[in-house]
Amino acid sequence: MLSRLLKEHQAKQNERKELQERRRREAIAAATCLTEALVDHLNVGVAQAYVNQRKLDHEVKTLQVQATQFAKQTGQWIGMVENFNQALKEIGDVENWARSIELDMRTIATALEYVYKGQLQPAPS
Repeated sequence: MLSRLLKEHQAKQNERKELQERRRREAIAAATCLTEALVDHLNVGVAQAYVNQRKLDHEVKTLQVQATQFAKQTGQWIGMVENFNQALKEIGDVENWARSIELDMRTIATALEYVYKGQLQPAPS
């Protein structure tokens, strides 16, 4: 009877150990699945952040190139406007010079006309 109780006890202990071992393996498998699922979920976010960062880096480089080109073009425009302003000033100077010459020529023409008219009139005797 004692030996039968001992065998039953050992059999129950073996069953419990097997059950406990099976549950431990199931728990480990479930924990592994959970860990993988969590890591996969986090990796999706990290991967998306990485893709977004690469896009941002590309956009920044493009923007830098465009800003440099715009600055260069703006400098060229400023130079053209300054040259245009200088040309307008020179035209204004030429116009003033032409007016001055015209006024001088009118004065000379008037003087010559006066002298010519004076020569045509007989001298009073």
